[in-house]
Amino acid sequence: MSWVVCTAGIIALGILSRVVHTGFVVFDKYLGDALYAMMVYAILRLSLRARAAAVWAAVVMTAIELFQLTMIPAHMLESEHWITRICARLMGVQFSFLDLLAYGVGIGCIYFVDRLAGQKGNICLSSDSEG
Repeated sequence: MSWVVCTAGIIALGILSRVVHTGFVVFDKYLGDALYAMMVYAILRLSLRARAAAVWAAVVMTAIELFQLTMIPAHMLESEHWITRICARLMGVQFSFLDLLAYGVGIGCIYFVDRLAGQKGNICLSSDSEG
């Protein structure tokens, strides 16, 4: 249950990061990317141990970013169907190494917090952090 609450909180922060603009690119662009990767980790953490969730989150985020190189998501933006355009926006349409870095930072941060919570016996975030 704690990972469901964590995921909801990450989604709320992610939306807030896209709505509130500070003029500082790290917050305005890359915080949302890091939170997106953290969300994927938290979802995977519902059924996987910490280390496996971190590895699979990195794989998923890298695959999504590499998929952008096919230009399929960019072409999806031109669709007449609104759901297709939303999916394209959620995936992203332009490859960036900086996005990959932001994903890594996000996954690394949540993995670190997860492991720390598990070592301290804090079941608020994690009841089974062992990797």
